[in-house]
Amino acid sequence: MPALQLTKTAIDLGIVAQSIDPMLQFYTETLGLPLDATLDMPGGTKMYRLGCGDTVIKILTHEKTPEVQSAPGGPRGATGIRYLTISISNLAEMVTACQSAGYAVPLGPIQIRPGVEIAMIEDPEGNWVELLQNS
Repeated sequence: MPALQLTKTAIDLGIVAQSIDPMLQFYTETLGLPLDATLDMPGGTKMYRLGCGDTVIKILTHEKTPEVQSAPGGPRGATGIRYLTISISNLAEMVTACQSAGYAVPLGPIQIRPGVEIAMIEDPEGNWVELLQNS
């Protein structure tokens, strides 16, 4: 059976947003991810490409916002892709920044195994972002 022959050491992630301004504020201003590009896509979609190491986080808005929203509750709220993980070296500082900016921190910071701490942050539309720090 064939295997993927990767050309990039990271995967890119797509998030469809209801409202772009709060999402960009969270990801660019609070988390500090750079906005690398804004692209008009076919069918009335706009893509905002954010850099995150070798990964690209793509936040999309559509001319007509989809009616169905993802289930709340992070990893225990439903099946499917429920969160993304960003490895960082300043967990306490980022959790404080997120809390100060008014974002929910439903979990952590907690040690999940020796030398590894995490916190789960909820973005403005209920997507969970795991911040992970190895000590």
